[in-house]
Amino acid sequence: MADVIAEKKSPKAMIFGFLKQNTMLIALVAVMVLFEILMARTTGEFNIFGMSLFSPSNITNIINQNGYVVILATGMLMCILTGGNIDLSIGSIVCLVGAVCGTMIVNHGANIYLTIVVCLCVGTFIGAWHAFWIAYVHIPPFICTLSGMLLWRGVSLIILDGLTISPFPDNYLNLFSSYIGQAEKTKDIIGTLYDFAGEPYQDIIWQYSPKTLAFTVIVGAICCGIMIFAQLASRLNKQRKGYSVQPFTPFIIKQIVISIVVMAVTALLGLHNGIPVILILLAVVIAAYSYYTQNTVPGRYLYAIGGNAKAAKLSGVNTDKVMFFAYTNMGFLSAVAALACVARFNSAAPTAGQNYEMDAIGSCFIGGASAYGGTGTVGGAVIGAIFMGVLNNGMSILGVDSNWQKAVKGLVLLLAVIFDVTSKGQAKTNRKGLLKVLLKVLRLAK
Repeated sequence: MADVIAEKKSPKAMIFGFLKQNTMLIALVAVMVLFEILMARTTGEFNIFGMSLFSPSNITNIINQNGYVVILATGMLMCILTGGNIDLSIGSIVCLVGAVCGTMIVNHGANIYLTIVVCLCVGTFIGAWHAFWIAYVHIPPFICTLSGMLLWRGVSLIILDGLTISPFPDNYLNLFSSYIGQAEKTKDIIGTLYDFAGEPYQDIIWQYSPKTLAFTVIVGAICCGIMIFAQLASRLNKQRKGYSVQPFTPFIIKQIVISIVVMAVTALLGLHNGIPVILILLAVVIAAYSYYTQNTVPGRYLYAIGGNAKAAKLSGVNTDKVMFFAYTNMGFLSAVAALACVARFNSAAPTAGQNYEMDAIGSCFIGGASAYGGTGTVGGAVIGAIFMGVLNNGMSILGVDSNWQKAVKGLVLLLAVIFDVTSKGQAKTNRKGLLKVLLKVLRLAK
């Protein structure tokens, strides 16, 4: 019945609802197409194996360069959901955990697995330290994490003594910066490029491994199958319980589009070095926290507190415990991001982690998280992180000055928050109008 009711929506309402729900996803696609056009105009030709946002090597670079942003944005979302709160200390935690990791592995030759456990414990402890003062002493999160940003940056500088620790052993680097399915490149893609006038431009040769390509395509097909099965199962479960669901046709179109994107990305990865290990880590983090926030009672408490903390507390929700989890978890994920960053840069530097908190916060807000809390999804935060990564990557390829890059990112973040505030304002206006109507009805009834 719920599905039938959903189908009766007018085409105009369905289109408007789709645009509203997928605003940033549409903006991401538009920005990627814009960058591709600008790159084609710069070189005078379209070459997916050359200067292109969609080249196999560049797709791999985007994943490797922005893995830490996705991890941190996932944790930051938990904090933002509780009422628009943020954690300013995560960049310093990344630096400190990296310093501990470098000191143990490089300077003292410690076992890498023991070091990873210690680093995760350090990050979790720091998160719990902040969480205690925020949740139980009720110090404002902004002030508490601001002090943590200064404190942990100072401690990391003391540990490093102002020096960079490098290089790390290969057995550690392989845990985070290697590729799955990588094999010797034995085949070539040979062809001729043509400029916009239709004249031959140059010959291209791209080497790849057929084994790697076959492996990544199979993995992509399996992932698509699992995703479609899970979505169908979720849809049927909602229908059985009487919940409203998306009309069937848009639902199928959405699954087809997502599957095409997944298959295209895995094929491009197969034309390079295979599936980056960091992508597997990201998939685990995204899947785990998406399930936690959408399908568990403690996860829904985060939204309840962000919607109305007093009402949630009166309803029996232990708000202090939920806040404690959010900030402890942020420390844990900061440690995970630190381990990945250390492997990517092959060093632990005093400057590591600078402005990481801004990237994470920006990704959440751009991805649809509300500045007031109570609204946002892990998927949205991931889209926001990809959006930020594409902006950085595209502007870097085009040779845009780094100062202009910061200005553009700041403007995009402002526009995202303005959109959120405007939407909230409209919602509040609509609610006020509804209350006025109800009051009039009550007066007439008297």
